[in-house]
Amino acid sequence: MSDFDLIPEDRRQLLIGGEWRPAASGDRFDVLDPVDDSVLADVADAAVPDAIAALDAASAAQADWAATPPRERGEILRRAFEILTDRADDIARVLSLEMGKALSEARGEIAYGSEFFRWFAEEAVRIHGRWMTAPAGGTRLLTVRKPVGPCLFVTPWNFPLAMGTRKIGPAIAAGCTMIVKPAGQTPLTMLLLADVLAEAGLPDGVLNVITSTDSSGVTAALQADERLRKISFTGSTGVGRILVKQSADNLQRVSMELGGNAPFLVFDDADVDAAVEGAMLAKMRNIGEACTAANRFLVHESVAEEFGAKLTERMAALRLGRGQDDGVDVGPLIDADAVETVTELVDDAVAAGARVLTGGSAVDGPGHFFTPTVLADVPPTAKLATTEVFGPVAPITTFASEDEAIAMANDTEYGLSAYAYTRDLARTIRLAERIEAGMLGLNTGLVSNPAAPFGGIKASGFGREGGFEGIEEYLDTTYVAMPAD
Repeated sequence: MSDFDLIPEDRRQLLIGGEWRPAASGDRFDVLDPVDDSVLADVADAAVPDAIAALDAASAAQADWAATPPRERGEILRRAFEILTDRADDIARVLSLEMGKALSEARGEIAYGSEFFRWFAEEAVRIHGRWMTAPAGGTRLLTVRKPVGPCLFVTPWNFPLAMGTRKIGPAIAAGCTMIVKPAGQTPLTMLLLADVLAEAGLPDGVLNVITSTDSSGVTAALQADERLRKISFTGSTGVGRILVKQSADNLQRVSMELGGNAPFLVFDDADVDAAVEGAMLAKMRNIGEACTAANRFLVHESVAEEFGAKLTERMAALRLGRGQDDGVDVGPLIDADAVETVTELVDDAVAAGARVLTGGSAVDGPGHFFTPTVLADVPPTAKLATTEVFGPVAPITTFASEDEAIAMANDTEYGLSAYAYTRDLARTIRLAERIEAGMLGLNTGLVSNPAAPFGGIKASGFGREGGFEGIEEYLDTTYVAMPAD
């Protein structure tokens, strides 16, 4: 056990019905520091009986929570936002330790994630239906919006706080109860978030948290129960397909935020310095371990050499190290498997003819570090062209025309985010119309915003989180026909 007491032992349990309690089996599992694989803490290891107990609690609390006035739900979210803001430094330290990202990035995640609570605190009081006269007259049409009911949220390890608040916020605002199953690599941040919500006044049973090493087992059991009405998942496309199939038997509402393979287009008229700045944001946020990360740099042949040289200079200057240390820009990847995957993708690209401009290899242990890497002349046959790299690697491929660039950008099964740099206004409109992605950053390397609808198309999933659209995922509509007389 680490000498640093991350969270008191009584808070490293399962949260079910407002009670922190051990797994029914008594089992626990270790949370490891990705810097050196040392044990940070251990947490309760839930199994199927614990998951069903959590659903029991969520189901029991649903009616009263749905009947809670919207203002009260919003005020709870507002208080949670304020508590998160006050505790940002402490929570950021835990987040950085278990996930590996630099402390500055961890603070940034908390600032971003907490905004979902503030946004949906304001949306809670704006749930409305409509009243109208039927076009033929004689009948009045009334619509009523209602919470969908108990939800299951499966959150990933790369943004352990923000991916939680992005789901929990609208569910609370809409009047839904929920079960959260955080990733096994980074459960500690979610346990802290649950504690924050309890302090903010969230009633017992509205939020239930189960940490588990048996993700497939507990999710399958919950989806097999007809009381569960919705599942929201952020993670890989492969797992997303399984969860969608499992939702069919009980026709559960589904939101899927899945993999990405974002193109980053730099046209011949682009401000190259601004494009490099945007590329650093789009590529290196969260060590490149982000579904929105720029994975394919498609650069016009006339500016490719300049862009590559300037990007290489910036990437080579990044400092690797423990996320909590001063001056560190890039922390470790999440585990050894991640390093192996990135290494294989880079080696494959080099074997296919790519040139290494900087980096290109893993760092000898301990820890799971990979050097920030820029590759030039990456051929379209390389695996990097079709695979989500999830690491600090920027592969550059050139294009000669706008049509070619768009065709290359769309040549992927994914469609989450895309980025483009150009000073041509007409081109920006064409790109918005032709790029196949749920989100497009024009002359910016950052698309995520709590006030905007986050989500993708194609194999990147469906449904939206954030924005006005985010709360719609948690509401059903009842239509009432009423005679005029």
